[in-house]
Amino acid sequence: MPRIATVSLLVHDLDEAITFYVGAAGFDLVEDTEQDGGRRWVVVRPPGGDVGTGLLLALPSDDDQRARVGDQAGGRVWLFLETDDFARDHARMLAAGVRFREEPRHEPYGTVAVWENLYGTPWDLIQPA
Repeated sequence: MPRIATVSLLVHDLDEAITFYVGAAGFDLVEDTEQDGGRRWVVVRPPGGDVGTGLLLALPSDDDQRARVGDQAGGRVWLFLETDDFARDHARMLAAGVRFREEPRHEPYGTVAVWENLYGTPWDLIQPA
């Protein structure tokens, strides 16, 4: 059955991004493989085994891509991190220094708050209703 396995996310620095996603956001480092030409294939994924979409942390290859770091979705919430325990994950992320743009709110579809990655890309942390 087809599924989206990996989404590319532009970052300025791979090690800085690994530190943020693993340390602050609580993701698992799935792969960090050296490739030809000094490149690296770096994938992180929310905890929980092999389930879910991974993020390929990718260095920009030109000025146009560099300008998109932190703005891959034109300022809109781009990715949605779903949780089964909003309070737990929100508290852990706050304690790790993740910046939330708003207080948690309760919507008909669930509990949600917008947070930012290290380059300002907005995400939703959401516990579905």
